[in-house]
Amino acid sequence: MQEIFDSLGLTPDFETTGAGALPSFYSVTDLAVAAYGAVGQAMASLLKAQGHPPPTVTVNRVLASRWYGHSIHPVGWALPPLWDAVAGLYRCKTGWIRLHTNLPHHRKTALGVLNAAPKRAAVAQACLSWRAGELEETITRAGGVAAMMRTAGEWAAHPQGQAVAQEPLIHWLSPRPTAPKSWPATQERPLNGLKVLDLTRVLAGPIATRTLAGFGAEVLRIDPPDWEEPNVIPDVTLGKRCARLNLRQPKDRARFEALLAEADILVHGYRNGALEGLGYGLDARQSLNPALIELSLNAYGWRGPWAERRGFDSLVQMACGIAEAGMRWAGADAPTPLPVQALDHATGYLMAAAALRLLTKALNGEAQNARLSLARTAVMLMRNPQAEKGSLSLTPESADYSPALEATPWGPARRLRPALHISGTPMHWATPAAALGSSPARWA
Repeated sequence: MQEIFDSLGLTPDFETTGAGALPSFYSVTDLAVAAYGAVGQAMASLLKAQGHPPPTVTVNRVLASRWYGHSIHPVGWALPPLWDAVAGLYRCKTGWIRLHTNLPHHRKTALGVLNAAPKRAAVAQACLSWRAGELEETITRAGGVAAMMRTAGEWAAHPQGQAVAQEPLIHWLSPRPTAPKSWPATQERPLNGLKVLDLTRVLAGPIATRTLAGFGAEVLRIDPPDWEEPNVIPDVTLGKRCARLNLRQPKDRARFEALLAEADILVHGYRNGALEGLGYGLDARQSLNPALIELSLNAYGWRGPWAERRGFDSLVQMACGIAEAGMRWAGADAPTPLPVQALDHATGYLMAAAALRLLTKALNGEAQNARLSLARTAVMLMRNPQAEKGSLSLTPESADYSPALEATPWGPARRLRPALHISGTPMHWATPAAALGSSPARWA
């Protein structure tokens, strides 16, 4: 995974502890360790720029793997199911398709195209009358999200696969001169006093901002009214405050613009053109805040015919050949994805590492933005098949948990100990996970 460190301008100078690997055709645990190591090395570089002695960085392989699953484990209550009842894999007349129906409007679109009742048996029967590619395209054109299973070779020949392969892992946009940035950092909390405006949803963006919160940043997540992600919110809102705004209402737009003007970092996962459609294109954002640092991501890359296509980790795995390679590796009769949503998690940690690199530049009066995509992270992972079979379990042991219970709005929970250790700069979160809309839309 040397490409990670080359993209960040860093040297992989960190230690690892623990042993084992998640079972997969691809080196998922190595990816998890490298992404965490990149965060650690980027933080070490920032600490050095702030005048602190270089720290020792250590990544635990076991904990890194388990954070790629769930970091929170309820005590006396349960997380909602990860997937909607209709979401999942379906055999078509030719090929396989994955439907992503966790969001109500995506579910309605898929069922409308299939003319099926909201039951798995009905959806399965309806899919059998479609070719997988035709169904993928029809659902997508209707505003839904789906992906047919392709081989790696088919993806390499696809126009979008070709476009993504030509993109850098991290696309650094042109830097802008600004006044040198300063904030009340300490060695223990190097991001103390920094304001991070989080406009992201499942899953990579929230992981990036959760990581920044772990080093002291003030993260304010903004969601539209009525938006919910009950199956992941307890996992990803650790250390954050969560508010709601309707960016189509003048009063809420004024509040958002005030927040944006004071933010140090903006993290968003809007598709190309989406913020422009709301009147907040790049020029407008930089006019409100010339020194703003931005991290943005999308599913399928920033160029090519799918650059504006909605997507999720599970769909990218289907489209780019990961699920098909897993099926052959496992000797299975159905698409076999990675054991975790590794594209989301790895991209999230790479976004956090990129943010730290940009903050280091900002100390010297340089503002810059960076873009990443799930599909480009997949390109890197697919270059790294795993040599060993892998037998590491995602089930935590008692020693994996932090000693204190976390008092969440849903009930007490155990949280995994951090997988990343930076000497003198412990990764910890000042507040428990928060429900969406539980805070006012203002900086603390």
